[in-house]
Amino acid sequence: MSTELHWFKSSYSGDQGGDCIEVATGPHAIRIRDSKDLTVPSLSVSPAAWSAFLKYTVV
Repeated sequence: MSTELHWFKSSYSGDQGGDCIEVATGPHAIRIRDSKDLTVPSLSVSPAAWSAFLKYTVV
């Protein structure tokens, strides 16, 4: 079983680099990171917390 995360770029991030938020989803945690500095640990939230966040941020 692979433990490698599959990161994907936010749809709000541009194609020209710079500011980029990436997300990796799993059954027990959603991880969020800043792709500009991968030395900083990712933020981990529960799927319920992520759903609540998206509910109030998606237009």
